[in-house]
Amino acid sequence: MTSRREPRLADAAEIAAEQGLTPARISGLYNDRAKNGFPDIADMRGRARLWDHAKVTEWFTNRPQARLRMHTPPARNPQDLLNAAEASRFLGYKNPNQVTTFVRDHPGYFPDPDVVEELGTAENPYRRQQWRVQTLLDWMATRPGRGKRAGATRTAPALPDVPVDGDPAELLGATQAAALLGFKSINSFSSSLSQGNLPLLETPDALTEKGGRRRWTRRRILEQAAQRTK
Repeated sequence: MTSRREPRLADAAEIAAEQGLTPARISGLYNDRAKNGFPDIADMRGRARLWDHAKVTEWFTNRPQARLRMHTPPARNPQDLLNAAEASRFLGYKNPNQVTTFVRDHPGYFPDPDVVEELGTAENPYRRQQWRVQTLLDWMATRPGRGKRAGATRTAPALPDVPVDGDPAELLGATQAAALLGFKSINSFSSSLSQGNLPLLETPDALTEKGGRRRWTRRRILEQAAQRTK
């Protein structure tokens, strides 16, 4: 007799990261499950709801065409620069902070800004990030986590081959960190990081000048990798 394999469980944060949504949106879909057929929870972890990952993935794959897929962005010069709020509206999001959330909470999911301006004062500095319209259009065409159209397939881009024995002090980005840690995609790394499952990487070793992207030393990433295998 073969043993029944336990389903893989995922919380709202992980599902949101994979689908390009927010945890609040996942909760909203669940609360409206009587109308939309969203899967019921499979278990609870404290106050966190857990779903059967395969069932949720299937639901998103087969769901009717989402509003964002129907959205047609306004005609703009491909070289026009849009700030985060303008980019959110251009892409069809109701939340003007959606792009900011992508950049902050899901490293590697959204494209780097094309222009970063350092503004403010020495006492109160801030940066304005801007994206060209063409950059946003290119991302829309390949946006991950939106389900599959009939007859279409989507393959997540392969992570790079990152050497373990490189310079321990070299600064690496999220995609390289995901590869060294053994994740299958940048989204799964982003989800695990946002859930606090990678405590050694919660504080980056540096931020890039362009876009403020987080960077970690190879040494720190490998220390985190060693902890994950214990």
